[in-house]
Amino acid sequence: MDQNYSRRSLARSQVLAERAFLTFERFIHIEAASGIALLMAAAIALIWANSPFADSYHAFWHLPLSVGLGEFVYSKSLHFWINDALMTVFFLVVGMEIRREIHEGALSRPDQALLPVAAAAGGVLLPALIYLSLNTDPLRIHGWAVPVATDIAFAVGVLALLGRSIPGNVRVFLLALAIIDDVIAVLIIAFFYSGGLDISGFLVAAIGIFLILALQRIGAGSAYAYVVPGAIVWIGLLMTGAHPTLTGVVLGLMTPVLPMPMREPPLEALSRIAEELRNGDAVAKKDVNRLARPLRTLLLVRREMLPPVVRVQTALHPWVAFGIMPVFALANAGVSIDGVDLSVGGAHYVMLGVGAGLVLGKPIGVVAATWLMVRLKWCELPSGVTWPGVWLIGFLAGIGFTMSIFIAMLAFENEGLLGAAKLGVLLGSLIAALIGLAWGTVYVRRMRRVEALDTTAEAH
Repeated sequence: MDQNYSRRSLARSQVLAERAFLTFERFIHIEAASGIALLMAAAIALIWANSPFADSYHAFWHLPLSVGLGEFVYSKSLHFWINDALMTVFFLVVGMEIRREIHEGALSRPDQALLPVAAAAGGVLLPALIYLSLNTDPLRIHGWAVPVATDIAFAVGVLALLGRSIPGNVRVFLLALAIIDDVIAVLIIAFFYSGGLDISGFLVAAIGIFLILALQRIGAGSAYAYVVPGAIVWIGLLMTGAHPTLTGVVLGLMTPVLPMPMREPPLEALSRIAEELRNGDAVAKKDVNRLARPLRTLLLVRREMLPPVVRVQTALHPWVAFGIMPVFALANAGVSIDGVDLSVGGAHYVMLGVGAGLVLGKPIGVVAATWLMVRLKWCELPSGVTWPGVWLIGFLAGIGFTMSIFIAMLAFENEGLLGAAKLGVLLGSLIAALIGLAWGTVYVRRMRRVEALDTTAEAH
């Protein structure tokens, strides 16, 4: 008997709810919308931190949040849990995207993978040299690493504002460069701004990695099975003194790019079970015992229709784009500029060195290193990436924010120099973002004109 399954057979409220959810689902997958949410959160943080209510801003993020079991209690500030724990999920998504590109994308060939490494190295070296050329005083020289870091969250958010017209490989290049840049910054912190790394932490992290490999070996496909081993890796990296958010990158790079092997191909299993349920009477009789096994198999088939690296990344994307990244911006972009005196102790040179390193050093270093690798024929530009696209990547790499401010706090004990460094990071990152947006807008319009001309030529 034929049945009409059109929307007219549903209650009006149900149809309206369905339309609303579909609209919301489309909205959360628009990257420009997530970029706007991120920048709005950053603007709110800046206004809040420089308003008469500035004390409440700093006090709120320093509220203690404790995790305990029995006599064991681990208490850290809300700021710590956002930056060191919540952002691990963001790095997980980024790591999985890089893993996909290494498997079958722009980073699948060694010469292509080498290119962002070289670009990141150039984007670290030149900003440091620019800073050192302006700051030779022993007190100020410690800030040489402040302008070397790229803030992945903000750089990707600004790129998202330019929309989907930007070639996908430009985004992948920026992500790869920013991750490598961040790893270099963490290593700089470990070797130049700390007492070294605690080896025992690596042993703990190794236990977590071993458990992950063991679960993959036995075919554990559920993402929830990897939460505890992932937490062990996070604790291990925290113990080493390295930034624990690198756990996300490690886990992302370890995520399988192929579905878990099954005795029966997923599509064939789906067809077989559907046929069994259609011809049998278990559904009509609501026989739970007879339905349990096919329904369990259906869940497994549904899960393994996509490889884990795609499935998990897709599930986490809305939470990262509209939850984690804006909260991160709100907690970190609130830089107070009150009390910054640039006339004392060469503070203006610190601000200028940091700002120039981000605005000039980053793009020139990135482009120069990329050009050198291509010129020597050691690498080729990824498909769809042109030199204007490389300049766009370089400009956006100059957005420093969080990691730069963190390094500044390690580098300077003098409040005047610290304030100048923060101001340099704030202004440099803002200028880099504006230049990136302006350049990106021109870049997108030029690409559209070229595409329109090509379409016209093909039509004739």
